[in-house]
Amino acid sequence: MSDKNTGVLVQHQAALADGRFLIQKCGDCGQHIYFPREICPHCGSDAVQFVSPSGQGTVYAVTTVRRKPADGGDYNVSLIDLDEGPRLMSRVDNLKPDDVKIGQRVTARVVVADDKGVVVFDAVGGAA
Repeated sequence: MSDKNTGVLVQHQAALADGRFLIQKCGDCGQHIYFPREICPHCGSDAVQFVSPSGQGTVYAVTTVRRKPADGGDYNVSLIDLDEGPRLMSRVDNLKPDDVKIGQRVTARVVVADDKGVVVFDAVGGAA
């Protein structure tokens, strides 16, 4: 991993720790990028910069992971298509795991614990 890419990851993690969700946008081809990197995977340009996404997206796929209640109970793992284009893996927090549906609209928020942030989603307007 190059020093530049390490710097990009540090910037991304620092933003999450501050409660801010950022993605990148290529200044040459205009494509949005997630997970942050130093080179645009669409056109090869290094003219990428951090931007704040709308945070809006749609559940593309979802599965429920089953666990004993003593181990924290069930949770969902979801693939979310951001309105800007990138797809990321996360979870939908404000619904029961089995109530998350493909095609459901969601909005992002950052949860910070122990000085580390993670992007999670909440359903918009209930189940699809």
